[in-house]
Amino acid sequence: MSKLDLATDETAVKDLLAQMVAAWDANDADAFAELYTDDTVVVTTGKYTQGKEGVRAFMAGGFAGPLKGTTSVEEPDQIRFVTDDVAIVNTISGFVLPGEKTVQPSLERRATWVLRRGDDGWRVASYHNCPSN
Repeated sequence: MSKLDLATDETAVKDLLAQMVAAWDANDADAFAELYTDDTVVVTTGKYTQGKEGVRAFMAGGFAGPLKGTTSVEEPDQIRFVTDDVAIVNTISGFVLPGEKTVQPSLERRATWVLRRGDDGWRVASYHNCPSN
């Protein structure tokens, strides 16, 4: 791994979040899951998911059901690099329902991402969200 370059790596982390949004907006569970590490852990309200395949299956089910046609919002609040290859990112998150223009307050979340840099770039090693209000 290369040494952390704050400007370059902050841009890469923001790009990862943009890729997450693009995959969600396309309702593409495969592209979404590819942005996670093989050993990832995801904790959301009422759901604990392990591994990239678990994320893919969870999102495929969501995109086929209650998340079909939704779009995502990820607004970075804070990016902290704790080592050259680990970042903790806090975001304001949510999804926009079909036909709407903004995230309903009840769907807004605060999220914490633990990102790890590997040979394939920055990936999500752990994710947790909770209601923002």
